[in-house]
Amino acid sequence: MNYLYFLLPIFLLNMIPDNFKTEQKKYARVRQAYADKEMIVKQDLSSVGIKDMNFELFIRAFKKEKQLELWCEGKTNEEYSLVKTYKICSSSGKEGPKRKQGDYQVPEGFYYIDRFNPFSNFYLSLGINYPNSSDKKLSEYSNPGGDIFIHGACVTIGCIPLTDDKIKEVYLYAIEAKNSGQSKIPVHIFPCKLEGKEYTNLKNRYKEDQEMLTFWKSLEAGYKYFKEKKDIPDIKTNNKGYYYLDE
Repeated sequence: MNYLYFLLPIFLLNMIPDNFKTEQKKYARVRQAYADKEMIVKQDLSSVGIKDMNFELFIRAFKKEKQLELWCEGKTNEEYSLVKTYKICSSSGKEGPKRKQGDYQVPEGFYYIDRFNPFSNFYLSLGINYPNSSDKKLSEYSNPGGDIFIHGACVTIGCIPLTDDKIKEVYLYAIEAKNSGQSKIPVHIFPCKLEGKEYTNLKNRYKEDQEMLTFWKSLEAGYKYFKEKKDIPDIKTNNKGYYYLDE
């Protein structure tokens, strides 16, 4: 998306963590998010054995299922635990990655949060680093688009909306993870869960599209690694733009 309001100054990720949280809480919507959701977040963390706000965050989104998952790992834990699953309340486009400006597609691939917007037109928003190196190599277009966010409200032309109420929680988790020293919060976006009947059906529908199947195949290693190990995979991009697991 290319919304003009995103041209306003947005907090990038080069700020000292403690100062970052302090600066974020200068904004009314962030303060309201803490007032409304801090206790809920602490309770949800406690339910998976994380007793304080000292954790790392991992976000997964599934387009077909319209689900966004939050996984957290406490500093004394050895693996990530699923803390909460949110409904993605609106969607645009179809299966497959985003390749150009204005195609309404939600990206697919391995990303991270690269900006926080406490004064978004969609209440609060978290930007992801689309287009990444894979997107740039695989896009045939001079303008692959940009400005992809996880945000509030319930409208989209390529982003991931959660409603104003739920973005308060997700935004708070992201602030606290950064405040705990996490420099990059990974965001993995898939066409669907890459297993079972749904994925088989998806591949069958695209059996004549070898380029799409090859791309989805390159997502599988990272997906399976996390499923098996509950740890973040180290994903690289080859010279053709496809993902691979750096083991």
